[in-house]
Amino acid sequence: MPKGILESLLSGKGAIVPHVQPIYRLRDNQLVAQEYLARHMDEAGVTHPVGPILQDPSLSAKDRLALDLRFLEATFMALAQRGNGTHLHFVNLEPVSLEAPGFWRCLPRWLEALPFPVEYVVMEFTESQGVHDLEALQTYAKRLRDVGLRVAVDDLGAGVASLTQMAWLAPDFIKADRSLVEQVQRRPYQAALLNALSHFAKRMCIGFIAEGIETLDELEAVMDADVPWGQGYILGQPWPTRPKPLALDPLQ
Repeated sequence: MPKGILESLLSGKGAIVPHVQPIYRLRDNQLVAQEYLARHMDEAGVTHPVGPILQDPSLSAKDRLALDLRFLEATFMALAQRGNGTHLHFVNLEPVSLEAPGFWRCLPRWLEALPFPVEYVVMEFTESQGVHDLEALQTYAKRLRDVGLRVAVDDLGAGVASLTQMAWLAPDFIKADRSLVEQVQRRPYQAALLNALSHFAKRMCIGFIAEGIETLDELEAVMDADVPWGQGYILGQPWPTRPKPLALDPLQ
């Protein structure tokens, strides 16, 4: 990762442009949610995902936390300016940020600025740099719920850790990883697993979303597996929001 990009983002000078990607109820093609994805803009005006930056092994824990808080600040500003209560809003959250006092100081301000009820926001736990103490994660999830937020577990099926995490967190939503969706129409074991997870989610009253659906064949197979909600390029690519420049430093 170029040092200049990191310094620009950490200083607050780098442009952060949240994007949103739709999530649909598959049986009637009804928009039910949007996921907010952080993007940064380079000098040429081209936007790039922030995932590779946050997952860079050379990035210090302090810088990773600072970046995630800036991305969250930009996301909640976009929600305050453009969000509404007609559907849910999924916000990516690096679990390690939950350990930072700065996150909990900022959270009340972010929530107070929302123009819709807090329960429409779903904090989506990513696994790239997650907290490995499951008891701590369980406690943080309870704190989020105590202020009215909902909780989702991302990347289910990407590894055993995600299954254990789901069992401990008892989330409101689970998202099947792209690895379970890719070429599912040709892989009966994947289809059967998606179907089993769908029935499990229904029994536990958990929302279930298949992400990374990229082809019509995959979409048809996901629907045949009785998965209720879907997300992916075949349903809609991420598009940018245009929030005002950051007015507050989330680290203060």
